[in-house]
Amino acid sequence: MKQIGFVFLLCIGLFGFAHAQKCPETATEVKPVLSDDTRKNYEAQLSNERTDYYINPDDANRAVWFGRRTAYLGEYKTAIKIYSDGIKANPQYAELYRHRGHRYITLRCFDDAVSDFEKAAKLIKGKPDQVEPDGQPNAKNIPTSTLQSNIWYHLGLAYYLKGDFKKALAAYKECQKVSKNNDMRVATAYWHYMTLRRLGKEKAAKAVLEPFAGEIELIENTDYLKLIKLNRGEVKAEDLLSTIRGDANTLGSASLGYGIGNYFLYNGDKEKAVTIFKKISAGDQWASFGFIAAEAELKRL
Repeated sequence: MKQIGFVFLLCIGLFGFAHAQKCPETATEVKPVLSDDTRKNYEAQLSNERTDYYINPDDANRAVWFGRRTAYLGEYKTAIKIYSDGIKANPQYAELYRHRGHRYITLRCFDDAVSDFEKAAKLIKGKPDQVEPDGQPNAKNIPTSTLQSNIWYHLGLAYYLKGDFKKALAAYKECQKVSKNNDMRVATAYWHYMTLRRLGKEKAAKAVLEPFAGEIELIENTDYLKLIKLNRGEVKAEDLLSTIRGDANTLGSASLGYGIGNYFLYNGDKEKAVTIFKKISAGDQWASFGFIAAEAELKRL
């Protein structure tokens, strides 16, 4: 009887391990909706990176950029393979784990993402931070994030999406330490705040938003600032909601919409929150964090 029980438990363990390992292969992959001009631009960029990569496929930085350009066209599984090949040749290169982890999040492989970001966090420990170049530069062509802030930010997000808010909180605390400009501070503070609210730590959550009174100069993260103002009581939810009612198909509306839905959820209006999450999930921003988070909430609810 004991032997049968052992075999049964072993089979369950092996099945669970196999299932986890198969996540990228079996996951759904939805291509982004791109304009013709954007697609042509992305394809040209990818072609250049492909050429450089195949000159020296063991070059870690070339693998990072080849993977990034591949993912912009919605080939997320192919990008993951590129990163994985790069890791085989460069197992101590944190950037490869950081970017593969991002695409694990895209494919909803949250456990795999956590594993990669935890590995990346170990690799950067004690090292100086560095600016991470943007694949698609913002209006001012000024990168707003760093390697370390991106690792901690995305690790926090992966845990948050899993519903492990205690570990998400620890990651966002680390991210706060390396968020050095207004854009990164706003983004980090917002997810930090939401995590604290989910843990019922309203006083601590309120303190996280205290530095954001008045006007804050930003380059990119204006939606997160709007949501901070919402939670500070400086704007009304209905006013923000009116800006996304007509369109759930932009990155901005998915991010803003999730934040508004989340606001209603942790303030007790579950029905309104669900309505907003469903609207976001009906849009075409499948790879955006707002869409993924709304989707995760609907599954939990």
